[in-house]
Amino acid sequence: MKKLTSASALILALTLALSACSGSGETNAAATTTTAATAEATTTTAAETTAETTTTEAETAKAEEPEENYDGQLVFDHSMELKYAKCFSVDYYKGGYKVAKLVDDTTMLIVPEGMSVPADKPDNAIVLQQPVNNILVSSTPVTSLINAIGALDSISLTTYDADSWYIDDVKQAILDGKLTYIGDYKEPDYEQITAAGTTFAFFSTMLTDDVKEQLNNIGVEIALDQSAQEDHPLARVEWAKLYGAIFNREENAEEVFNVQDEYIEELSKLENTGKSVVMFYITSKGVLYARNADDYMAKMIDLAGGQYALSDVGVGETGTAKMELEAFYDKAKDADYIIYIWSMGGKPENMEAFLERAAILSDMKAVQDGNVWCTTPDYFQIQNTIGSMINDIHLMLEADESTDELTYLFRLK
Repeated sequence: MKKLTSASALILALTLALSACSGSGETNAAATTTTAATAEATTTTAAETTAETTTTEAETAKAEEPEENYDGQLVFDHSMELKYAKCFSVDYYKGGYKVAKLVDDTTMLIVPEGMSVPADKPDNAIVLQQPVNNILVSSTPVTSLINAIGALDSISLTTYDADSWYIDDVKQAILDGKLTYIGDYKEPDYEQITAAGTTFAFFSTMLTDDVKEQLNNIGVEIALDQSAQEDHPLARVEWAKLYGAIFNREENAEEVFNVQDEYIEELSKLENTGKSVVMFYITSKGVLYARNADDYMAKMIDLAGGQYALSDVGVGETGTAKMELEAFYDKAKDADYIIYIWSMGGKPENMEAFLERAAILSDMKAVQDGNVWCTTPDYFQIQNTIGSMINDIHLMLEADESTDELTYLFRLK
């Protein structure tokens, strides 16, 4: 490379200087703009960060707000949503308090563990301090619901012995000594109840006044299960939500109910089969009892897609109607199906044993067609699967001659 002359070097230096001077204004302006923007962005970010921090702290403070703030107070929050049940309600209060009311005016105040009883508690309310355990339950349907939501361990005493149970979990609990039989519900062992330290019990509406008085005298408060008064079969399953509230098993109870309700939702999409069904049993003394037209079992038949054959018997009533054999035959002889209540009306193993209960039955259409079905032994004990039972009735109405057994029904041969 050739060396620059002094003149050339001088010219080059002047050129570079002029270029630097001409660009310095733009550079300084750009630098100033950039600095201002940076400062503004920094200020904005700082403000946003401060706001976000304030919001986060507020949310955290709210999330961490201690339940003790509501200790001893009843501040209403919301009520339990129910689809079918009309005979109970549950209201939720701040801090975990709950108030359950039954159709017979029984009120239960459920107090969260570690919280005190509010001074303004409902009048005459039964106070249940959680965790609720060591209770007496004298009702197989109630026990089935409590077992279904995973709270069987909360029951300590029962009025049915191991041989009376068809629910495996309950039978095993008795055999394992986790559940104690304290005698028949009409004559329980009060000394044994006292020794167990039990202060609360659920009974069915069959509880007699004398037993209730004796239990109250030894300090046992009682709530009667009112599910039998419900006008929709699935409402009986929905009572699981009441027990879910008492034992903090709401999600379990919701799942139990939803599974059964799904059967009803699916069946509601189907057309009625037009097939008639009669449901009854005959005692060992030859007395016939048929389900009333507005009984929940008659409604189960309707929900299954059938028609109850005794639609004019016991209208507006639940339970059963005592009928003379001849009167029953006149009304039910053309029924397409018979559902015989096996556990209550003896235990016929075959058609011959069934007909021994009343010779007049042999002329019924259902008998002639081979459509006599019996309920399984656990039919009345398991309340948590009524939707599945209704579905079984539908399957019975659609079954061909090769089908002899369903989950809750079996055909007599």
